[in-house]
Amino acid sequence: MIVASTISVLREQVARHRRAGERIAFVPTMGSLHAGHLRLMSEARQRAPVVTASIYINPLQFSANEDFDAYPRTPEEDRVALESVGVDVLFMPGDREMYARSAAAVTRVEVPGLGDILCGAFRPGHFQGVATVVTRLFNLVQPDVAIFGKKDYQQLMVVRRMVEDLGMPVEIIGVETVRESDGLALSSRNRYLAASERALAPRLYKTLDGVRKRMLAGATPLGAETWAMEALRAAGFRPDYVSVRRQADLAPPEGADRGLVVLAAAWLGKTRLIDNLEFHLD
Repeated sequence: MIVASTISVLREQVARHRRAGERIAFVPTMGSLHAGHLRLMSEARQRAPVVTASIYINPLQFSANEDFDAYPRTPEEDRVALESVGVDVLFMPGDREMYARSAAAVTRVEVPGLGDILCGAFRPGHFQGVATVVTRLFNLVQPDVAIFGKKDYQQLMVVRRMVEDLGMPVEIIGVETVRESDGLALSSRNRYLAASERALAPRLYKTLDGVRKRMLAGATPLGAETWAMEALRAAGFRPDYVSVRRQADLAPPEGADRGLVVLAAAWLGKTRLIDNLEFHLD
């Protein structure tokens, strides 16, 4: 595995594979890797003979009061894990390599509408930071296909819209969420959970499944959402939102819509958990 810390080395590797006529798959990450990330690498391998990954904790997607400084950093363990699954090129830039100017002066990419709702409403500027760093990484790696997990469902939709609107020649693939045996979605932030909080955390996914069941039984989105918010509070969570949306564009569902997703963000102590569940109304 080639580890590139500079853009020049990364471009040398990309050019080498392009000259050989090889298709490139790309998986961007913020490190602190777990089995969910490795599932993305496996999917990338199915899509292309060359797999490139990145590890970069992007400051643009953290607000001043968020956990940028505390975000888990495990670079050596991550390198070993990526090499073990056959990643060909790993890009691990520093801040100066990624952003030559200060954060305030960096050119930004914004996806209006999709980036302002749900988590975007509670984390202003977050998806602008995501869209900006993904655009830069796509320009540097020049992948044919990029792999994202569905656990960050809104992020996946933002990236898809951005690629479509900007005419980027990148196929975006969403991969199903990897979960613990009790249903908790794997996340780098799960390590923040205290033991008592970890025991409660699977209730989030169970509550989303309760929304699905209620919708299938004829409940309205508002009725199912209200039940879920109350259920999460009763279990000890501090929910930001529970919302039923259309899978296609995250718009509120209308009468004829059948492909839906329920998304939620909720706090347990100092840890903010997100999750979602896709379902279809028959």
